[in-house]
Amino acid sequence: MKRVKSFILLLILLLCASACMFMADRIQKDEGNIIITEGDIPFGNDKLTYKLYTPKDASSTNKAPAVLLLHGYQNDHETCAAYAIELARRGAVVLCLDEYGHGSTTAGLIERGYVNHKVSVNYGNDSEKDGTFAPIKSTIRYRVLMNFSNLSFFNDHYSKDSDGNSITDSSCGGSLAYEYLSGLPYVDSKRMAVSGHSMGTWSSWSVAADFAGTDIAPKAIVLQCGELFRDSVYDTGKISFNNVLLLQAKYDEFSYFRDYQRTVSDELLKTPLRCEFLGTSAANAAWNKTFGNFSDGSARRMELLYTNHRLTTHNSKGLAVALEWFDQAIDLPKNIAYTDITAINKEYLVLAAMLCILFAMFPLMNFLMTFYLFSDVEKDLPSEETIPSFGSRFKGGLLTILLSGASFPFMTQLGHALLPLPENIFRMTVGNGFLSWYLLLIVIMLISSLIRRIRNKKNNVKTDSFDFPAFLGSLILSICMVGFVYLVNWIYTLVFDLDLRFIWPFFKPFNGIRILQFLVYLPVFLCFYLLNNSKIMRDMRIRATYRKGIFGFIGTWLHNFILMAGGVLLIVLLEYIPFFLEIGPGADVLFGSTFGGPFMSILILFVPQVLFFSILCTYCYRRTGKVYTGALVAAMLACWIVTGGSSFL
Repeated sequence: MKRVKSFILLLILLLCASACMFMADRIQKDEGNIIITEGDIPFGNDKLTYKLYTPKDASSTNKAPAVLLLHGYQNDHETCAAYAIELARRGAVVLCLDEYGHGSTTAGLIERGYVNHKVSVNYGNDSEKDGTFAPIKSTIRYRVLMNFSNLSFFNDHYSKDSDGNSITDSSCGGSLAYEYLSGLPYVDSKRMAVSGHSMGTWSSWSVAADFAGTDIAPKAIVLQCGELFRDSVYDTGKISFNNVLLLQAKYDEFSYFRDYQRTVSDELLKTPLRCEFLGTSAANAAWNKTFGNFSDGSARRMELLYTNHRLTTHNSKGLAVALEWFDQAIDLPKNIAYTDITAINKEYLVLAAMLCILFAMFPLMNFLMTFYLFSDVEKDLPSEETIPSFGSRFKGGLLTILLSGASFPFMTQLGHALLPLPENIFRMTVGNGFLSWYLLLIVIMLISSLIRRIRNKKNNVKTDSFDFPAFLGSLILSICMVGFVYLVNWIYTLVFDLDLRFIWPFFKPFNGIRILQFLVYLPVFLCFYLLNNSKIMRDMRIRATYRKGIFGFIGTWLHNFILMAGGVLLIVLLEYIPFFLEIGPGADVLFGSTFGGPFMSILILFVPQVLFFSILCTYCYRRTGKVYTGALVAAMLACWIVTGGSSFL
């Protein structure tokens, strides 16, 4: 009976997920009015991959305007889906690119190029004397990452160095994709535009510069959290930009998108950089107002959005303003209200599908555990008499939270760019940040475990021994559970051109490069989650662990979640409370802008992951009596998230 119930629940969740994906697919295809294709553009020994949205009525005799969309750092083409769907609904052909080092594109970020210097203020305002134009001599990935805002159309002072290095393609493949898009037989190449988010805004500037003065020059540029530059940093006689809209996030975690100021305020409007961009005086500068004219390409606007960096891609106000901007510049064929936005519904449906599939692992586990192969997985929980005292748990829990929180900003940033790892092996940039943080915590947990064992031995206290049959069964069970998620996700990408995510990449099918990276990083993730679960769920367990029913589960889960996520939750408060109080991002204020940016903004993605992992691990521990299954599944999923969709060098 238990086997049947588990199978029925599994089937129900699978059907619910599939229904959500079907409806999401109908939204992205506008009920059949948009044709979606995926493909690649070969160059050299590599390929650029893309997703193309084509209105059904676009043809060689009815050519449509076109827009190239460029995602931000740690994202892929699907992050552009909101803009793509809404533009395609209104009659534009839209190409969403996987830029260098992202998605399924095979060329790494290193193809962008790099120089041995960095600039820490607005370009044109830097100097060697005050250290704002400074040499850098660390790892290659550090130089690449520190050069994101150095563009290939800048003058040689910024785009080249004395060692012969150069910024070779700051469009990250965008210019090649733009040229490909312009050559499609159903595209009106004289009505084209480009838009990007974050890293993609630098790519957008570069695409526009590459085609400036040509018949296919972009008629509009929409920057979703972008950086502005003085005319003095490039050759203004050869390069001009048409109709530029800047969507400014009020709470942007990245300093260069705030002009290196701590907050986005009205004072920002009065700076020479912003006034030069708007083409007006400080007295007349204003948010949410268009300056210049679309007819001669001089239109400029800065739209202030009350959101943060990552959420700008799906901000409804920003999207509506951008749609109107595109319409005025390239004349979108279909007259649909700019505020009529359906794309966000697709995101919620895919989120629901992802949650259904993840929670479907629970009945799948129960179903599989009814078979003899997994008979060794289920064990009794340790004796309730061995629960540690409240004082011991409190001290251990507080130390766990403080150590994980205090080390997060520093160790992730160290691994992200500076840790001297073999860069031809450890190629995941953000992955290296988590690798560094996990390695430190692994060392601390190993020392703590050793001290505990010595103390228990001295006091003749029995400690849990490693149960190999249970571990082996749990390993096979975990592979089945994660394999189920991967198989379903792979089928969805084939049938619906959608993977399990919410706005940003979570579970993306691997290509050859990424499956190898998964295997490289997996041992560290396994070690971390096994030790972390052992410390939190076994060594600091509470009486609720033994209480059956929903209240016992909730009590246990809440305890485990606080210990697993408490440190990063403290960092979230540290980062955003000062920001919302108009002081500035906490990391920037306390530690400097070096420790702000990527790993602060990624917390809004990381905390929900830990939330789910705490539910998963709590359920598995109460169900099996061992930490093995929950820890192994969480480690595989976490490693998949880091290596499946994020950037590589």
